[in-house]
Amino acid sequence: MKSGIAESIPEQTSVRSVRSRVLNLPSPTGGGGTDDGGPNGNNGELPDFLRLEDDTAPVQDKSRFIAWFLLLAVGMTFAGLLGAYLMIATNRAAEWQPFALPFQIWISTALILLSSITYSLAKRSIDHNNYRSGRNWLIATTALGGTFVSSQIIVWLELTNRGFYMRGNPYAGFFYILTAAHLAHVAGGLIALGSILLKTWNPSSGEADSTRRRALARSVGWYWHFMGVLWVVLFLMLGFWK
Repeated sequence: MKSGIAESIPEQTSVRSVRSRVLNLPSPTGGGGTDDGGPNGNNGELPDFLRLEDDTAPVQDKSRFIAWFLLLAVGMTFAGLLGAYLMIATNRAAEWQPFALPFQIWISTALILLSSITYSLAKRSIDHNNYRSGRNWLIATTALGGTFVSSQIIVWLELTNRGFYMRGNPYAGFFYILTAAHLAHVAGGLIALGSILLKTWNPSSGEADSTRRRALARSVGWYWHFMGVLWVVLFLMLGFWK
């Protein structure tokens, strides 16, 4: 019995010692942790494979690829629509009956261009970790985007009051289709602006979080500015290429 007990105690002590060295915990046999680096070299920290998150790992910028994919898809969609518009406008069919655009279209153009300026100011604030200023400019951008949507609805109501509908006039049909498609993508941009607002509402939790915020602001900025440039193209085509 004594020999069996004498053999089991060293065995248990050896297992605990190995476990203590792996987890870098104080040894149950009285020895302290490896504060001087020891075999593990962790200076009191858990080994890398036991950490839930590695703060030193590079931040994956998924928003860049999503933004490029969306820009490519949107660009191809509107390229096809504008190509069809130019072909029919050049043929000058009998049904092609252009009309003067309401003055609200100029207000819409001013609103979306101004929103690009406010977004640029918001992004610059986020890049400098000035999230209070960034939130204010993002709110201004969102408000301008929402006003742009309202302005477009007013334009449609004005045209219907004049008696211009999609049926019977290809020019009117293209106007409604192009502006409605653009408005739908602007609505998606407003949702993206809301996501940035939520991200920047609280202080940053660290450098990795700040990097993610800057990357998201950059990618959404690409999309939002693209919507502004696309609207200018639509405005010039519909207003002056009839």
